[in-house]
Amino acid sequence: MAVTQVVRSEWTKIRSVASTVWTLSLAVVVTIALGMLISALSKNEFETLGARDRLSFDPTFISFAGMSIGQLAMIVFGVLVVSNEYSTGMIRASLAAVPRRGTFLFSKLAVATALALAVSMATSFATFFLGQATLGELKASIGDDGVLRAVIGGGLYMTLIALFSMGAATMLRFPLLSLGILMPFFFLISNILGNVDATKQVGQFLPDQAGSRIMRVVTPLDDDTPYGPWGGLGIMAFWVLAAVVGGYVLLKRRDAQ
Repeated sequence: MAVTQVVRSEWTKIRSVASTVWTLSLAVVVTIALGMLISALSKNEFETLGARDRLSFDPTFISFAGMSIGQLAMIVFGVLVVSNEYSTGMIRASLAAVPRRGTFLFSKLAVATALALAVSMATSFATFFLGQATLGELKASIGDDGVLRAVIGGGLYMTLIALFSMGAATMLRFPLLSLGILMPFFFLISNILGNVDATKQVGQFLPDQAGSRIMRVVTPLDDDTPYGPWGGLGIMAFWVLAAVVGGYVLLKRRDAQ
């Protein structure tokens, strides 16, 4: 089967499954709504901040606060794109129709990543502009130093989260197992490791901790992170590459089931 036919087939699969459409919609709504809420709370509390906290005040990063929850919906999207075929048994028919497993996998990832990128970029820009409107006189401008980079980076971050989840789901195959590992990791374990002094040196190199650095414009005064915004995104991209390669290797080696 030609690559273009495989890509077309994967697009049909993704858009015909209601759960994947709903998870992307949820990612958009949650990210924007929570970003506006946190921006409103930050505006109200700004006068109570000390001089040190005001120097570290980052209106751009504040507007992206909703991504901490919105990324969970992107994780679900990434997992469902891959593991739905395993849970329904369609994987046997898919691999019979496309014997070249590399073509099958990378066509699926390419279509889903392109969709995630489009949604993530639109969400990132909407989140920024609505968040800044909520902040009022505290807002940042898209033309300020580092702001456009942060907004574009926010879209790339969400996309990489989805792609990482696809790679992990390819290795783990089943949706409950994949979500049972990825959701606690990103929502709980990573935050603990990245914020506790004893484990911070390790935690700051985890994919979400490193990748979210791209959305910062103002560096906290006590920050000692050994990499910058693009360096952090590069670390995240390395994790994503490892997950995708791991998924490809396992898909090539094991039977469809």
